Amino acid sequence: METLHCTTMHSTIGPLFLAASAQGLVALEFDARLPGQQSIRPNPRHLRNEKRGEKEGKGFKFEDSTRQMRSYVSELEEYFAGKRREFNFPLDLRGTDFQLACWRALLAIPYGETRTYAAIARAVGKPTAFRAVGMANNRNPIAIVVPCHRVIASDGTLCGYGGGLDVKRKLLQLEGALTRTLAA
Repeated sequence: METLHCTTMHSTIGPLFLAASAQGLVALEFDARLPGQQSIRPNPRHLRNEKRGEKEGKGFKFEDSTRQMRSYVSELEEYFAGKRREFNFPLDLRGTDFQLACWRALLAIPYGETRTYAAIARAVGKPTAFRAVGMANNRNPIAIVVPCHRVIASDGTLCGYGGGLDVKRKLLQLEGALTRTLAA
């Protein structure tokens, strides 16, 4: 069973759960999950039996480790303070080939800019697969850093986000990406 170091940090959009392998960040999840939302974390009902800060779930053993997660937390704190536009820590993305292609396309969206689902579909060479792109975004395990919040509907409106549309709006405002049309 693989051990992932983890921590929960407080941010301007609420608590965030972070988990990392020896290769890099594996998960960044909103603490408050929407019903049916994917999570790397174990079922909360199983956490009643936790001991010594260790939890098990989904083939992972989680070890609370504030010290080993410090570099991730530090860069995220700088991002929320408006002092960081790019993250320098390594990522350990895990998914299907299509999901990985979509997540890499998300990583290519510059800070302060947005793209449509259709644009991401074209970027991954599947121009009619915008719904599949939406599903890949929904399965994105590393919110904020793999910036699925920067993807909007073709008509320019905000849609679909694991942290909720209010959080998506706050992240886009932080980055200066909201236009008058989106802010309305």
